[in-house]
Amino acid sequence: MTQLTLPAGMQITGEIKAGFEQILTPEALALVAKLSRAFEPRRQQLLAARVARTARLDAGELPDFLPETKHIRDGDWKIAPIPAALECRRVEITGPVERKMVINAFNSGADSYMTDFEDSNTPNWDNQITGQINMRDAVRRTISMEQNGKSYKLNDKIATLVVRPRGWHLDEKHVLVDGKRISGGIFDFALFLFHNAKEQLARGAGPYFYLPKMESHQEARLWNDIFVMAQNEIGLAQGTIKATVLIETILAAFEMDEILYELREHSSGLNAGRWDYIFSCIKKFKNDKDFCLADRAKVTMTAPFMRSYALLLLKTCHKRNAPAIGGMAALIPIKNDAEKNEIAMGGVRNDKARDATDGYDGGWVAHPGLVELAMTEFKKVLGDAPNQISKQRPDIEVTAKDLLSFQPETPITEAGLRYNINVGIHYLGAWLAGNGCVPIHNLMEDAATAEISRSQVWQWIRSDKGNLEDGRKITADMVRAMISEELLKVKESVGSGATYDRAAQIFEEMSTSEDFAEFLTLPLYEEI
Repeated sequence: MTQLTLPAGMQITGEIKAGFEQILTPEALALVAKLSRAFEPRRQQLLAARVARTARLDAGELPDFLPETKHIRDGDWKIAPIPAALECRRVEITGPVERKMVINAFNSGADSYMTDFEDSNTPNWDNQITGQINMRDAVRRTISMEQNGKSYKLNDKIATLVVRPRGWHLDEKHVLVDGKRISGGIFDFALFLFHNAKEQLARGAGPYFYLPKMESHQEARLWNDIFVMAQNEIGLAQGTIKATVLIETILAAFEMDEILYELREHSSGLNAGRWDYIFSCIKKFKNDKDFCLADRAKVTMTAPFMRSYALLLLKTCHKRNAPAIGGMAALIPIKNDAEKNEIAMGGVRNDKARDATDGYDGGWVAHPGLVELAMTEFKKVLGDAPNQISKQRPDIEVTAKDLLSFQPETPITEAGLRYNINVGIHYLGAWLAGNGCVPIHNLMEDAATAEISRSQVWQWIRSDKGNLEDGRKITADMVRAMISEELLKVKESVGSGATYDRAAQIFEEMSTSEDFAEFLTLPLYEEI
């Protein structure tokens, strides 16, 4: 094992494999340590504020627009100009930091590529560091690999890179500073920035990021302050870093203007992170016996609360000259069934056509096979224009009541309940085995979609409206019986594996226990 030179007060417990020392250099780790010491107390305060806010919601408080920041919502301000490399983002592809996927995503024909250290990636030590190695090689265009007699390397024209570090709730347990775990997000961000920012600028782009899971503008302010210090530390002009914030929590939806304002020197817009958003709504109203959402497949972007959120995001962004990026089409091409494939592709087409017509500047896909289809829909509306930020939407009026209009409530079917259980077990089993991005039942599942599955089951058990369409009340005993049946089906489809047995146990605990786990990745992370 290679020996590292560590900054004073830092310990690394992860294995240092060959090549890891090129990422975990003394200078890069010094930046990690400095940012951690400067900002860890605030991260902990903000996480404590989340807990306090959750307690108020559990007691019946409803979210609303903040009276103390009305002057920001009403003010006439704009974000700093967008760099040329981020002006055109009609189709963004996303995926984990695995080497072959990285190459295929860059070559996919998408305008930009969000590489993911977060929801589509199991954050084990090996994945996080090899992901950084892959990023370093990709930025320098030296990334390549051979597999099954096939060689993979970058095309001449590749997508613009945007990096998603982990959210505020996730630690990096293998790195301690002054005896305490550090923020996974600061670790991912600092290593990437240190090794790649100047190289990216020399090649006509820059260090661009996606920021996940925020619940308040104070959390955006924390990121902004980290950007300011990091730019000073490595000698970048202020405003060089650009970040798009995923609005994927119901609380952040009430603070979109404020989030853009906090990051205005570093902002590259907002994204409608739809799957996590649905999960967030279930999570924040989990104890409301009157709250209930229908089968996961019925909660689409045309559901009233989702439509309101999408339109408010669009209006807010364009008012501030900020890009508005639409959410993820989780459907993937279905190779062995032309009829099913046509239905799936029609779903993607409709989704992207609606976003483009509304005024969005781009949208997400999870598979290279969808890039051309999505691009066609955006080009129909945008023509050759890189974006449609000039399309202002003063006609949109969204109230707090609109954002909280949670429908549809029915139907909840036995098939829908079993689907949630099946996907939950399948995904958790793959995650524990090191793969955080899994095609299941012709959808690309990541942590966000798995979160919907397990939180819906938990909430249906407790909601007064949690009844199947045949009248049966969903109970913990019913769910336990189905878990053992669905585990057998998962094993039939993927082959056996110890991780699936453990996944079924975890899914049972998380969906039937009295306490609701804030994120499924928190207990899971302790298992890897």
